Amino acid sequence: MIAPIAWRTPPRAYGPWELVTSLLTEALVARGVDVTLFATQDSITAATLAGPVPAPYSEDPSVDAKVWEMRHLAAVFERAGEFDLVHNQADFPAHAFAGLVDTPMVTTIHGFSSERIMPMYEPYQERVHYVAISDADRHPRLHYADTIHHGIPMEDFQFNSIGSDDLLFFGRIHPDKGVAEAIAVAQATGRRLIMAGIVQDEGYWEREVRPHVDDDRIVYRGPVGGADRTATLGRAKALLHLINFDEPFGLSVVEAMACGTPIIAIRRGSMPELIEDGVNGFLVENVEQAIEAVGRIGEIDRATCRKVAADRFSVDRMADRYLQLYRSILG
Repeated sequence: MIAPIAWRTPPRAYGPWELVTSLLTEALVARGVDVTLFATQDSITAATLAGPVPAPYSEDPSVDAKVWEMRHLAAVFERAGEFDLVHNQADFPAHAFAGLVDTPMVTTIHGFSSERIMPMYEPYQERVHYVAISDADRHPRLHYADTIHHGIPMEDFQFNSIGSDDLLFFGRIHPDKGVAEAIAVAQATGRRLIMAGIVQDEGYWEREVRPHVDDDRIVYRGPVGGADRTATLGRAKALLHLINFDEPFGLSVVEAMACGTPIIAIRRGSMPELIEDGVNGFLVENVEQAIEAVGRIGEIDRATCRKVAADRFSVDRMADRYLQLYRSILG
């Protein structure tokens, strides 16, 4: 299992790719699969931990991302003959090694950042088995082995049957994620907004977000992890996910649902695959419709939100689907 090296596996707070890698790895080990996890040396796993990378490059400036990513992948593929299968969670650089080994390879595509990465996907699609994380994120020029939605450990997300009157934004502070739109909805509805996540775009933060933060009605808590993450997701009246891009999945959406929190999301990307309008949230087209949806949020049953997450997005379901795929590849 090849983890990314931007963050620890599992991450201390932010790090969605590393989180999914960790969840799948631990679930496979629990099923008796012999997994070697190539990740940063501070990673925590029940698998066999391997790899030369001393620390995550997003946390330790002495770790040069390009240098250590190549060293990381070299360590994997020098040992490829020891494994029945290599599962790559770390995007396209691993494909450069795919033709040099005989071991079958799976790549989970965690989302296309740009058409510019296609030269490292399209030529390798007959060699690497690609997995999409949503049907919406499938690229028309690629062949896929399967679509497998991410899963979460339901037992880690305590159900909150009541919530609060507060709205929640949970994600990167970036124009793609619709932070300014969430603020506009909160202000228009007179509700308090709690925001949690890393600042990924400093200019956007300074222009569109920070001027509204008053630590009273608009509150920014930074990145949150562990028990605080679960509590924050469960305390909300609704999660505002007013995205400005075609989101490939959205872990925070599923995590919020697991806690019982309904979702108000822009109908883009994978959102129609995660949200059934009127059942576990509302799909909207713009801020005006989101404001209207806040007024209707009482129509959504929080127990139903939890059930949808448990039935469709559990880590057990994800692990079983991947095991089925591995077996089909290996015959």
